[in-house]
Amino acid sequence: MKAAHFEWDQAKDFDNREKHGVSFETAQYAFADPDRVIAEDITHSQEEQRYFCFGRVSIGILTVRFTLRGDIIRIFGAGYWRKGKQIYEKENRIR
Repeated sequence: MKAAHFEWDQAKDFDNREKHGVSFETAQYAFADPDRVIAEDITHSQEEQRYFCFGRVSIGILTVRFTLRGDIIRIFGAGYWRKGKQIYEKENRIR
């Protein structure tokens, strides 16, 4: 498997850590979960295709909002949100 490359805006990373308690550096690890779920973000895909990655990291199921720019995964949001956890559990038949 080819290694993933990530990028993000440092100011958005700071804001995300303040608001949601998650750094984008940590958010990268959701993509390493072999049971991760990728879904299209239809609501926010006007200017470019946007997606969600729901994946397990050390303390729970993380929802990562991202887009693909060539071979780069650009992260622009992440948090431990109930809806993302529910989708992950449903898709992986947990519970």
